[in-house]
Order: sequence, then structure tokens, then C-alpha cells
Amino acid sequence: MSDFYKRALKKIEKLTDEQRRDLLVSAAEGINRLETVLDSLHYGILVCDENHCLVMANKYARHLFNLSASDLTKIPLWMAVRNEQIVEFFEETLLSGERILNRDIDMDVQGRQRLLSISMLPLVQNLRITGTLVYLEDITEERGRQARLRRAENLASLTTLAAGVAHEIKNPLGSISIHLQLMQKALGKAELSGNAAQENADLPIELLHKYIGILNEEVERLNHIVVDFLFAVRPMSLELRKGNINTLVGELMDFINPELEALRIQSIYKPDAGIPSVMIDERYMKQVLLNLIKNSQAAMPEGGTLTVATGFSDSEVKISITDTGTGISAANMAKLFDPYFTTRENGTGLGLTTVYKIVREHLGEVNVQSKEGEGSCFTISLPAIQEEQRLIGWNAAASFENAQKKEGMNEI
Repeated sequence: MSDFYKRALKKIEKLTDEQRRDLLVSAAEGINRLETVLDSLHYGILVCDENHCLVMANKYARHLFNLSASDLTKIPLWMAVRNEQIVEFFEETLLSGERILNRDIDMDVQGRQRLLSISMLPLVQNLRITGTLVYLEDITEERGRQARLRRAENLASLTTLAAGVAHEIKNPLGSISIHLQLMQKALGKAELSGNAAQENADLPIELLHKYIGILNEEVERLNHIVVDFLFAVRPMSLELRKGNINTLVGELMDFINPELEALRIQSIYKPDAGIPSVMIDERYMKQVLLNLIKNSQAAMPEGGTLTVATGFSDSEVKISITDTGTGISAANMAKLFDPYFTTRENGTGLGLTTVYKIVREHLGEVNVQSKEGEGSCFTISLPAIQEEQRLIGWNAAASFENAQKKEGMNEI
């Protein structure tokens, strides 16, 4: 309520009939303006009182649940909506006092299957919960656009992967073809020699052993290419468990430190003791960190400093891996996570692709900052576990208010 109406109510008895009428007209216009604003929104608004009864619904919400004026007559929300797919959810949530943010629910809306995003928040006035605000948004089309975009991105990635695999397979196949031809020539010479001297007869056998060894190496190389490709394209099956990133990183640093010391690389570990837990698959996350550390090693052939730090900000746990290596050129930054892109002579080009895929499967992000000649910093951001949040219970709210009053009296 605005200060104007508060002052007017205090002086209501002193106002003339005309002033009271003007006050009512002004209040009615304000209410009408508010209803117009709410009815113009492209998402639903439901308001319940402290007893969970529906007291207000904007036009979008009324259309969504086929509500009529008779539904706004002090009956519980779950009885008013009359939709079997959501009745149980509303009832359990309101009675438990759970605070909901962006919960996705599939439901039938007038014969059409829709995906709704629902949030349920407390209405607080004078330190008391006076009801619940329910926010509803139809995200069916948005999710559809996102799905189409993901499919397009996946198709583009698959095309790039296929081109990379074709290029990678071409080299060992060429080598296999050449050495098979050499084997054929050696066998042909052996057949022509017939009963020639023993030393001439042994020559093709030695060559055959040599060529067969090369063929085995190339077949193994092909096998690695196929295994890496399958890992890049197949869906991952993560076993997510609640874990502490500091523990995981600490164990990995203890494992890798002897190797770093042998390469004249000084390692610095800066854990943030206050970071919350995250849901991770430790096996895959160790692979991510190890890949990044190996990249930093390769970027510091003459030695340097590797700094690994953890932190927490914006509801995300962050892991940064910083090196003082050769850095990455601006031209290569955009292609860094592309499959089969590598600047290393013996690199597979799938290391950072694997890192990106695993982090994304953890609903995280990976970013890189680099300056050529100075070093690089890779930062992994993972969503922190959100502890369950519940609405303040009525008794707790009243106790809090009473405590505030007592404190005020004590101060007096």
C-alpha cells in the first residue's frame, strides 16, 4: 500500500463524502491498472493466501487452467486448478512449505502437451508470510528451439569429427597399403629365386617380419583412432556422487607432482577451504584435470610454474589451471575445442574435446584465457549443490516477529 493511501486511511473519518468517493475512484483505478498489467503478461501469476487458498489469477493463468471467477472463492489452489497432472504437485509443495524455483513439469493444456516452468515463492509482509506467489511459464517452444539448436550443433560437430577421422585413418591405411605391396614383391622374389642360395632365401623372410611389425603398429594406431572417435560421439554414462573438489584435486596433485618436478615445473596448489560440494563423477573429472595439466606440461618444455586453484562464486565451484608456458595464439583460440585440432606434433586433437564434453556432461562450463608467450589459464565452473530451501514456517515467522518486538522493548 502506498504512503498516500496509508495517510488517507488515518484521516478517513475527517474526509468529506466527495473526498472519500475520489479516494475510492483513485484506488479502483490503481487496482484496474494493476490487473491490466498482470493480464498483459505472457506468463501465469497465481496468488494464494496463508491458508493456500487461491485469491488471484491473471488472464494467462486463468486460460492455462480454465479457471472461472467462482474458483477465486477461498478454495485451496490444488482444488481450483483441477488438473490431475499438477494437483498433487501443488498440494505437496504448499503443505510442505518447499520453495520451488524453475521446476519443469509436463502437463496437458486443453488437449496439447506443454512443458511448464513453475516457481513458488513466499509473500512476506511485516516479517510474516502472508501467502504464496506461483509463477508459471510455458517453455515448450523455447525448449524446442534449444533442442533444434543442439541437434544442429551436434550434427556440425559430428561432421567435423567424421572429417577428422577420415583424415586420421587415411595415413595408417596408406602405410598399410604400401607395406602390403612390399610384402607381395618380397614374396614374388622368393618364388623366383626357387632353389637359390640360403642367404638369398632368408632375405624375404626378414623383410616379411619387418613389414608385419609395421602393419601391426598401423592397425593399433587405427584402433586408437576408432576408440577415441567412439568416446567423442557416444553418450556418456556418468555416475554422479556428492564430492569435494579440493579432495579430488589434492589427490591428483600428489600423484602428478613427481612428474612435474622431473620436468622442472614448480606446482602451486591453492585450495579454497570454503567451497561447497558438487555432484561429480570422480573418474571422469580426474581425466579432465589430467588432460589440462598434461597440456600445460607440453606448453612448458623448458620448465615453469603450474598453479592449480579452487574457488566459489556465483553459485559455482571453480577450478583454475594456470601455466607460464608458450600460450595460445588468437587465431587458434576459436578452434581450441574443435575435434582433431592440435598444434602438437604427436597430439591427437581430442584432448580438449574430451575435456569440453565431460565438463558439459557435468552441466559445467570450461573457459580459457591465454596470451601468446606468457601462458594460459583454463577455468572449469561446476554448479554447486543447492541445499534444500523451505519457506519460513508460520510459527517460526511469528517467533521471529515476537523476538524483534522484545528486542525493541529492551532497547526502550
